[in-house]
Amino acid sequence: MILVCGEALFDMFAEDTDGDLKLDARIGGSPFNVAVGLARLERPVSFFAGLSNDLFGRRLQAALKAEGVDLRHAIINDRLTTLSVVDVGPDGSPEYAFYGEKAADRQIESTHLPVLDGSVEAIHIGSFSVMVEPVGSSLVELVKRESARCVISYDPNIRPTVVADMQLWRDRLEDMLGHIHILKISAEDLEHLYAGASSTEVAQGWLKRGTRLVVVTRGGEGAEAHTRSGMVRIPGIGVKVVDTVGAGDTFQAAMLAALSERGLLHADALNDLDGELLSGVLSFAAQAAALTCSRRGANLPRRAELAAPLVSTVQD
Repeated sequence: MILVCGEALFDMFAEDTDGDLKLDARIGGSPFNVAVGLARLERPVSFFAGLSNDLFGRRLQAALKAEGVDLRHAIINDRLTTLSVVDVGPDGSPEYAFYGEKAADRQIESTHLPVLDGSVEAIHIGSFSVMVEPVGSSLVELVKRESARCVISYDPNIRPTVVADMQLWRDRLEDMLGHIHILKISAEDLEHLYAGASSTEVAQGWLKRGTRLVVVTRGGEGAEAHTRSGMVRIPGIGVKVVDTVGAGDTFQAAMLAALSERGLLHADALNDLDGELLSGVLSFAAQAAALTCSRRGANLPRRAELAAPLVSTVQD
């Protein structure tokens, strides 16, 4: 089982219609998306997060249950659900504004940390939950407690509208580096953290600190993976883009699913990944992300949709 930790929220897609603002509410949040993505790819997954009892929170709980995500580790409380207002640009790229101060997903204390059994092979954390309190410090405590026993996966998924100071993001990453086995980051987030630095230079530094696998995603340009044995690149998959919401989360879920299926979600196996195997894992993740980009919102693919090549190969 993979334990996914972090926020669950509602994305409110904003559309200007003759001077009025129309909001289209969709369930989301990066960790929420990853959990749903893993379930749709038929991997056992549990979700550890604060979920509200309000209208939005009840719908989030129902959606997770309907997807087959285990909620035994969820913390239900009476705080409000975080709302994210999303303005999608002409190229499909989203801009976010978050309304979540003291919301349900942030109210995770160290006393809420779950007791895990041997069925948990990996823990995935990411996005702004790692940066806001008290949940951020609690998740770091969980990572440090469990990193000797199971694989830790991290995607910073930087949200400057929640925490604008990039030094704070760097400090948190530095604090966890010795405990992270898989670090997936977008090229955009890498530039936020280390402007002008080459991905190879940064990845090598992380590998020296103990990370086993560093993956840098580049949208339509593909992705690259760095291990202690070397580096592999895969090209992007051409697809008519509706928007890119959830693309990174899809890539993350599909990558973890592919590694889990192959029995590779343990530290020693990650050390010995060969280029061909790693290219296959990245290609599977890229195909899944491309499919998400071909439809609106974070509508992550199911296993059956990835059984055959994508029908659309038209570059937007």
